[in-house]
Amino acid sequence: MLSSRKRLDRAYNEAKRIPFNDRSKFILLSDCHRGDNSFADDFANNRNIYFHALKHYYSNGYEYCELGDGDELWENLSFRSILDAHKNVFMLLRAFHEEERLHMIWGNHDMVYRDPEYVNKHLSTYFDPKTDEDVELFCNIEYNEAIVLKHSESGQEIFMTHGHQADWWNYIFWRWSRFLVRILWKPLNVMGIADPTSPAKNYKELIKVERRIKKWIVDNDNRLTVVGHTHRPRFPEPG
Repeated sequence: MLSSRKRLDRAYNEAKRIPFNDRSKFILLSDCHRGDNSFADDFANNRNIYFHALKHYYSNGYEYCELGDGDELWENLSFRSILDAHKNVFMLLRAFHEEERLHMIWGNHDMVYRDPEYVNKHLSTYFDPKTDEDVELFCNIEYNEAIVLKHSESGQEIFMTHGHQADWWNYIFWRWSRFLVRILWKPLNVMGIADPTSPAKNYKELIKVERRIKKWIVDNDNRLTVVGHTHRPRFPEPG
């Protein structure tokens, strides 16, 4: 079993490299957890502000990087239910993709996307009942474990990944976690009871995950790193 350090090392070494320059513009978002618009859908209350922000970034030429857990595929059995619930959002993401401005990373809640065959089967097209035909959605889209943005002149790198590499339970045993969420925690979430296996809702686990990531960053010469997973904003001290 790989350690957190080795999992992060592998993610960095195998990351997709994207060059950028001083004129490039990127927006980074993580942990949207788009759901089925039910009471358990944490994204639903933020859908409108997310959509309008996304329209702004699209209109102004930004590239969109999503750092994992974009789709909530633990609580929901299929992507189709999520697509139907938030069709306008996905049509806008498709516009980014068609202009090669969409860069996707998989997290623990959408870890099925690490399988290219699964992605091709479920995300390439969708059935439109109005036309009775399959319509293109995200043809040839790629999901990555990590992405490195590299400045074309200075060589400065920005390493981006979801962050669950430092959370052994949700990386190694994600299928077991998914089972528990679907059977147990989704119904309880509707009643306001938090899932204790999630570092975002368990402070002790959150601190452990953050410490492992911080140690890896320090051990790698303070590599500029952006992760999600814990749902908590945290920045290094200036200087």
